[in-house]
Amino acid sequence: QVELMESGGGSVQAGGSLRLSCAGSGYTSSSHCMGWFRQTPGKGREGVAVIDRDGSTRFADSVKGRFTISKDNAKNTLYLQMNKLKVEDTATYYCAADSVFCGLRIQPDYWGTGTLVTISS
Repeated sequence: QVELMESGGGSVQAGGSLRLSCAGSGYTSSSHCMGWFRQTPGKGREGVAVIDRDGSTRFADSVKGRFTISKDNAKNTLYLQMNKLKVEDTATYYCAADSVFCGLRIQPDYWGTGTLVTISS
């Protein structure tokens, strides 16, 4: 049974930083595309960043240059370093994994339960 558990969300002021973590079990991160998605009530779901099996990464235009995605295959853990946060980054962030496809618009096989990030001005 695949389980993904996010942590690291919270409230910070604009311009600050947060680091999200996603601990996984029941699968092998080295054989899956891993990613972060976010959702707000008014905007729907958005792909934020993904990292493929070969380590290649893709980012949404809105976070390029500010967010970094990385993973530790030995720990089955995914990270999202978020710098220079903006009010519009406020959302619930979800960790996800897919065994076949990789991209910002995919519908991953597995999802975490989400962690809330709130950015104040």
